[in-house]
Amino acid sequence: MINKAIQAYQMGQSFWYDNIQKKLLDNGDLAGMVERGEIYGVTSNPSIFHNAIGKTSDYDEKLIPLAKEGKTAEEIYEALAIRDIQRASDIFFDVYQKSSKVDGYVSLEVNPDLANDTAGTIADAERFWNLVNRPNLMIKIPATKAGLPAVRKVISMGINVNVTLIFSVERYQAVMDAYLAGLEDRLEAGKSINGISSVASFFVSRIDSKIDKLLSQATDQEIAEKLKGKIAIASAKKAYQIFTQIFEGKRFLNLFEKKVMVQRPLWASTSTKDPAYPDVLYIDSLIGPLSVNTIPPATLTAFLDHGAVSPELMINVDQNLEYLSQLKDIGIDLDKATDELEEEGVAAFSKAYHALLDTIETRRLEAIG
Repeated sequence: MINKAIQAYQMGQSFWYDNIQKKLLDNGDLAGMVERGEIYGVTSNPSIFHNAIGKTSDYDEKLIPLAKEGKTAEEIYEALAIRDIQRASDIFFDVYQKSSKVDGYVSLEVNPDLANDTAGTIADAERFWNLVNRPNLMIKIPATKAGLPAVRKVISMGINVNVTLIFSVERYQAVMDAYLAGLEDRLEAGKSINGISSVASFFVSRIDSKIDKLLSQATDQEIAEKLKGKIAIASAKKAYQIFTQIFEGKRFLNLFEKKVMVQRPLWASTSTKDPAYPDVLYIDSLIGPLSVNTIPPATLTAFLDHGAVSPELMINVDQNLEYLSQLKDIGIDLDKATDELEEEGVAAFSKAYHALLDTIETRRLEAIG
């Protein structure tokens, strides 16, 4: 019997692994997951690299010589991260080719301190693209107001982009517009858009974590209790509905003739934060065609064991839109909450990045005596 990840893939959804570390590359575990059809790509972020590099001794063999060469903590981090990304990209290259460049991508994030710096983000994206030098790399750029013009420019440069930290449907629409505008800019410059790829990472579980707290304080507790654990999935289903409209519309179809791909929605932050909810809630509920779910290790293991494969993204959409209306009716401002989530997400990645650099700096100083 084929595993559940392959079943989801046959329905049009690709599972990507929200994790990377040297140990998985060394012991063959990552390659084994690819061979079994459990994953079709990898995502990384500063928190993941903090856990991989900062909280293990796995990288000391490479870290210590770099320190003795006089590299800074940031240069050491980049060298270690880029090597992992290159190795993972090579493992997924066959998937990339066989899927006609739809899957097989490995994502690397720009410096999180540049989230509100358009020019800096563009420069960092181009720099990492050239350093990694793999066609199946995706550069992660946050969907901040400063990030949107960076996405447009980087796409126009022919660089694959994973647009991250999307929390609202309105911002998601702006992300899709930035992708299409970047392709149009590239065409206008007389360059090919064939093979350029992008995903839009819509963060899910954190929405419920934020909204559920507000629901606990709502005046109308009868309605509030019914909405708990519902708003994240409802937001994702609304986003998916708009995705379908835009990528079936005239603007995209004009580009599609030039052999460009849709910018698939990628469901991120899909581990269940509230133990009262099923551990695979944000996997079971978000399966549908032309989509991606990036899944952390424990959640993937749980889904392969007891997940349910059904095209839930297209089911009960009207009911889910009603949940969003009811949320507004009881006085909870979803837009305000998602703005806060974006700020918190940017701050969390920056904090993890600096914690990692601090750890590397400590080891660097130990190495040079």
